[in-house]
Amino acid sequence: MKKLLLSIITLVSISFSSVDINHANEKDLSTLKGIGVSKAKSIVKYRKDNGCFKDVESLIKVKGIGSSIIKKNHKNITISKCKNK
Repeated sequence: MKKLLLSIITLVSISFSSVDINHANEKDLSTLKGIGVSKAKSIVKYRKDNGCFKDVESLIKVKGIGSSIIKKNHKNITISKCKNK
């Protein structure tokens, strides 16, 4: 019973957590709606090649990310200052 309760709590917390697109890894990015492993890899590669995102809408510059994906996830995405530059 404790394991079931813990699993439910973990699942709920993951589904309501924010993802910082400037520091999230592929696993965390793939928790966003419409973002699978391939798109998560593209986001990480874009960030590595071009630097951090300035705002959520900047995600549209990543191949495979459209405005509908951004709209679905806007409330679950955060942007923190870039540590790299």
